[in-house]
Amino acid sequence: MSLGDDTGRTRTRLPEGSGDPYGGARRNGRSSSRSLVTVVGVVVLLIAAIAFANRGGGDSDGEEGADSPKAAATAPSGEKPVSAGAAGIPAGFAHDRQGAESAAANYAVALGSAEMFNPARRHEVVQALADPGSLERLQSGFDADYSADFLQAIGLDGDGKAPDGSTFVSRTLPVGTKVTDYSDNAATVEVWCNGLFGLAGEKSTTPVTSSWFTVITKLTWRGDDWKILETSQKTGPTPVPGDNPVSGSDEISKAVQEFGGFTYAR
Repeated sequence: MSLGDDTGRTRTRLPEGSGDPYGGARRNGRSSSRSLVTVVGVVVLLIAAIAFANRGGGDSDGEEGADSPKAAATAPSGEKPVSAGAAGIPAGFAHDRQGAESAAANYAVALGSAEMFNPARRHEVVQALADPGSLERLQSGFDADYSADFLQAIGLDGDGKAPDGSTFVSRTLPVGTKVTDYSDNAATVEVWCNGLFGLAGEKSTTPVTSSWFTVITKLTWRGDDWKILETSQKTGPTPVPGDNPVSGSDEISKAVQEFGGFTYAR
């Protein structure tokens, strides 16, 4: 193990009881063999433990306590990644608790994207995610949220486009998921998120800011996938802001254009 001393140099900490950096006298061969066997045994146990943990993460089902999810409930399941479905949004999630969590996280990303500010694209997104029985209600609710007056207030035109020289940013970044209710054909999932929102540009009066919120989504199993019945949002949990220096508008605009977003299939 290497440690830095006060002079900026690097010194090496030797094993306990060893005063010779080259190991001193040659050790007994039997002792070395015994040490090797011990190390191999530890490695084998570690591999077995990892394999068992991964297997356990993929076996979660409806019998697990819905109101007290464990860390394993949000561990990667090892399921085959889902494919892009309608409107380019991931689809084909597993019919279990983890599938519902993955669907809710992906849907939060889609519903919090810049595409929701364009009327035509918004209708495509909502139609792809909503349960048919809830589509009209959800669609009208989102249309009211993204009204022409609201778009104008944040500096966008009627199609959700930013002024020349500015870059519009709206991204939702899931941090974690929690199932609060689950049955074979229904689930309520909370998705803790960090969000980026605003206009990056020299003349922007609404600079890009970050926020923390939780998206609550009620899902139903319809056909061969999870669909949205209801969705709502609440503020937080919000951590203490760090002391990172604020980036300029040019750097933010460049980052948004160069860094692609992620899907959250498990």
